Amino acid sequence: MTNEFVLETIKEHFAEGILHTEESFGMLNITVTKDLVLPMLHFLNKDERLGFNFLTDLCGIHYPDNKGAELGVIYHVHNMALNHRIRIKAFLPIENPSIKTACNLYSAANWMERETFDFFGIIFEGHPNLKRILNMDEMTVHPMRKEFPLED
Repeated sequence: MTNEFVLETIKEHFAEGILHTEESFGMLNITVTKDLVLPMLHFLNKDERLGFNFLTDLCGIHYPDNKGAELGVIYHVHNMALNHRIRIKAFLPIENPSIKTACNLYSAANWMERETFDFFGIIFEGHPNLKRILNMDEMTVHPMRKEFPLED
């Protein structure tokens, strides 16, 4: 399996929602619209030619200067049989940081989405138990956001 094959197969089904692609250190990176993430992950998981059936990581990122797309969710999926990985990214406005959950597709997404919610405030629609996982429930901020001035 090659990155070119994966990208061409994805483009056959989702060309309209792909915003950017690149290859970094041998890993294919695909940036898509937030509405396309779940259908694309489902396709990557269920398509017999691709078989990306393992969610290695899901995390958030904050680019405060990226107006209208300040927060991002990054998914690393893995075809275990062929040892091939790709990265899917979607960016969200900080005013409405909401994206659909991947818990029904990858059970490992449950805790990863909770951690991303806890640290970045990204809301995963349809998550079965979206609440803080590492920080205190009383916290009113999301500590990984770059919203606080640096001291000295």
